[in-house]
Amino acid sequence: MKHLYSKNIFPNKSKSYISEEVFLMAKIGVEQSLTNVQQVLREKGHEVIELKQESDANGCDCCVVTGLDSNVMGMQNVSTQGSVIEASGLTAEEVCQQVESRFQ
Repeated sequence: MKHLYSKNIFPNKSKSYISEEVFLMAKIGVEQSLTNVQQVLREKGHEVIELKQESDANGCDCCVVTGLDSNVMGMQNVSTQGSVIEASGLTAEEVCQQVESRFQ
């Protein structure tokens, strides 16, 4: 989530106020095989981009990968400036928590 803005609203003459925060949901790239992760992230309001090829990661705030083919040949090509989360061993809910913790 990206923090868009925050402001204090004074509803009356008292010293109490209401704080309003507005967040933009993140654009998350998720590997094709992680359909359960895609579903949970969409339910939370995130824009999910299915990663079918390397260029799909362009413009994503964060990417979620299986980790199965992680750096097999000892090469690393960076296609995104955002965080990369490896989903192996995690539930869909745990992956979602990791995604959201990156934007707090």
